[in-house]
Amino acid sequence: MLKGSIVAIVTPFKNGKVDEKALGDLIEWHIAEGTNAIVPCGTTGESATLDYEEHYRVIEITVKAVNKRVPVIAGTGANSTDETIMITEKAKKLGADAALLVSPYYNKHTQEGLYQHHKKIAEAVDIPQILYNVPGRTAVNMLPPTVARLAEIKNIVGIKEATGDMKQVSEVIRLCGDRMAVISGDDFTTLTLLALGGKGVISVSANVAPKDVASMCKAWDAGNLQEARRLHFKLEPINQAMFIETNPIPAKTALSMMGKIQEEFRLPLCPMSDANKEKLKKTIADYGLLK
Repeated sequence: MLKGSIVAIVTPFKNGKVDEKALGDLIEWHIAEGTNAIVPCGTTGESATLDYEEHYRVIEITVKAVNKRVPVIAGTGANSTDETIMITEKAKKLGADAALLVSPYYNKHTQEGLYQHHKKIAEAVDIPQILYNVPGRTAVNMLPPTVARLAEIKNIVGIKEATGDMKQVSEVIRLCGDRMAVISGDDFTTLTLLALGGKGVISVSANVAPKDVASMCKAWDAGNLQEARRLHFKLEPINQAMFIETNPIPAKTALSMMGKIQEEFRLPLCPMSDANKEKLKKTIADYGLLK
């Protein structure tokens, strides 16, 4: 399940509501392009702006559209433990194959609090669970010893590492070994993480260049380092462009330019500045993504 290119898929909106058709079309495109798994309702899916019914509906649409062709890893994390359990239980009932659990944001909990949070969720909901460490958004870094403790829990099966710190990633892999699948949460670190023993990436760039992200991971798995390196460098302009403004603003703007979704966000996210939009358009045009 935790291998290769896993897209953190955007949530398309149209006239203020989830654009269910556009979401279904994106999923079909991803599967055709070789994406290995789909993550609905992650950071890139604007989960923080979805109400509960929308959150559940996006998961339900994804599960039905995928129809077991690839795994569905639902974003179910929240900033309280009880709320996270509630959302995770619902995702399981809707047919998700696993849950992605961002560290509780805003609380600034201790490492022990973080451990107890994930332990309680794992005991409450029998579904494979993936930790999501993104201190730039949560204000707390899940340290390698904490990850190693959580790796002892049977249904905690992986971690999305979005620190950008390869020293930390290396320590997590050293401490956890085969007990924990480590996945990149930053596209620019994917190839380095694979070289350290990681399994793949939960990708933002795959929203716009799914075939190349998947091909890079497959080339590495096949032992074709030269091809993997070529694709890494080819993708770097896209990796950088996806964060020219706050994610998922560039990804959704690029997909709109490509004719795949409406350019629509939920406040407090808003449209890109004109200057950055021009930079993004040039990048994706140079990459060959505009018809």
